[in-house]
Amino acid sequence: MQNLWSHLASPRHLMVFEVAARRSSFTLAAQELNVQQPSVSASIKQLEMALGVSLFQRSHRRISLTHAGDRLFADVTRAFKLLDDAATTIRQTANSDHVTLSASSAFNHYWMLPRLGRFQRNHPDIDLRLQSSDREPDLNTEPISLAVRLGTGQWPGCDSVFLADEIIYPVAAPRVMKAAAPLHAVSDLLRQRLIHLEEPIRARPSWAQWFRQFGIHEQPPRSGLRLNDYAMVLQAALAGEGFAFGWHHVVEPLVQQDMLVARPDWAWKTGRGFYLVWSRERPLQPKAQIVRDWVASTPATQDAPSILP
Repeated sequence: MQNLWSHLASPRHLMVFEVAARRSSFTLAAQELNVQQPSVSASIKQLEMALGVSLFQRSHRRISLTHAGDRLFADVTRAFKLLDDAATTIRQTANSDHVTLSASSAFNHYWMLPRLGRFQRNHPDIDLRLQSSDREPDLNTEPISLAVRLGTGQWPGCDSVFLADEIIYPVAAPRVMKAAAPLHAVSDLLRQRLIHLEEPIRARPSWAQWFRQFGIHEQPPRSGLRLNDYAMVLQAALAGEGFAFGWHHVVEPLVQQDMLVARPDWAWKTGRGFYLVWSRERPLQPKAQIVRDWVASTPATQDAPSILP
């Protein structure tokens, strides 16, 4: 970008050039830009000097683009169209009346959706939109009202409210848990088929880290499914593909419905937590405040199991 401005001298010259080329007239360009015609001529001359080429063929009554000018006009028109589209989208988003909550696909599917009906009944005037992403959005620049993040509660330029501790324990489909019995010790899981979560961007604990919390430094088997999304991990566990990590705040309803069986006696509290986060650099709209307060006041889980700190 720095090189671009050194080539063009001033971004204003590009705007003047676009109007003059589109109107095929310095005089009409001056009228559209509400400036004097000599100002247009001066901007075009400075742009030509910066580029080292003539952009217009000038005659007594008309102007026309040179080959270089024609190429520049095509590129400038395309670039201005992209900028206009981006500005329009941002303006529409900023002026829209909906609330966007960004979270992992697993949180949206297993935590938000079961509670969403009750929220919509209580707040039918709020258009709450769930967004799933494999990355952490920049809440200070992107048009997102709220986000659920894993961490310590501290993010630059953001405020947050605590939702739940990060508590992890093994879960599996009932038939898988039954077939693996008896599981007397954590080390017995080393002989079971494990489902691994390997997200490309978010840092998530591994099975090796989980075993080390119980004093087991033997590497878990490399076999088993490796998936990059936790919602897919849970679907695989429900389908009987092996043992998966169970994040307590997400899997608890599945355990209560006997869709999964858990070993909460082997729980690991990582020291991190899940937080609802929003930008401190722009005001949170009233409807987004209602969503924030609702999420924060809704119990993330029932009583946590006995855990390994």
